[in-house]
Amino acid sequence: MLKGGQTWIFDSRPEILSTGVTGGPFEAAGNLAEDFDVLHDDLWMGEDTYEKAHSLLIDKAVETAMKKGGVTSKEIQFFLAGDLINQITPTSFAARKAEIPYFGLFGACSTSMEGLALSAFILNYGGARYILTGASSHNAAVEKQFRYPTEYGGQKPPTAQWTATGAGVALLQKNNGSGTLPYITSATIGKVIDMGLTDPFNMGGAMAPAAADTIAAHFSDTGRDPSYYDLIVTGDLAKVGSSAAYELLANKGLKIRQDQFRDCGMMLFKENQPVQAGASGAGCSAIVLYGHLLKEMKKGTYKRILAVATGALLSPLTYQQGESIPCIAHAVSIEMDGRQ
Repeated sequence: MLKGGQTWIFDSRPEILSTGVTGGPFEAAGNLAEDFDVLHDDLWMGEDTYEKAHSLLIDKAVETAMKKGGVTSKEIQFFLAGDLINQITPTSFAARKAEIPYFGLFGACSTSMEGLALSAFILNYGGARYILTGASSHNAAVEKQFRYPTEYGGQKPPTAQWTATGAGVALLQKNNGSGTLPYITSATIGKVIDMGLTDPFNMGGAMAPAAADTIAAHFSDTGRDPSYYDLIVTGDLAKVGSSAAYELLANKGLKIRQDQFRDCGMMLFKENQPVQAGASGAGCSAIVLYGHLLKEMKKGTYKRILAVATGALLSPLTYQQGESIPCIAHAVSIEMDGRQ
């Protein structure tokens, strides 16, 4: 059901049956290492290109989610996923191996919640029994495409972010009424917001207005107060973008506690890791949500989360042509009854 101008309400409340979360060596040294299913000790992961390693991350996440959920690929109707590499080839090659009907998505770093929103919509209206959705990124592959190869050793400003190496995949199903699984209650689809920023080393600042716009739209459409949620978590705004988004939301009259507003890009790595402003990448929000936050929900730490993934919709070509950076954010509300 559409509510307001941008929000879907899911009356059937599709459930997240299981997840698969993979990461690289930097993630293994980070804050959330224990929340990964598979961690690799080098960026090559036994492959001869970083792009093949990227695809391997997705393969392992998909296999893990299916194994944990007790569901085979033949039982899954659709696979909705994407990444940051040209023509989303790492995800498409992983879909080739999975042999599941596939929707390739590109929303940059907003892809994780784009996929989750669309999957919940399909399940809500009886279009599938099981759906896989996820997003991923690989530090070396993404840096080579969007900035400089890591071997170049280019210096970065404090506003820059570290692309996460990882894949997060969720297996969704129709709600079985047990109350033991997290479920999706709504999704707010964002608009493309462009404030004229052109610096690819300040993605957080560019994406902050899009995050604030979508969060404000969510509360306007649903009529909820921010206190409804235990946690409002953005995808990868990191230090610069997170503080900017918080200020923009305050200016819009939304009263959100500082401890209630967090960012995946600031949660993934430790303070002593050289990640400048924090983490980024399409895999960032996916691995933090599907690895860490859902585990915390099952523990009872949180009962209601609004997950807001943000994406910068630029390309190397548009940057070289002097274009500004259009951005977007999608929000999905996830709840859990707490009955174990």
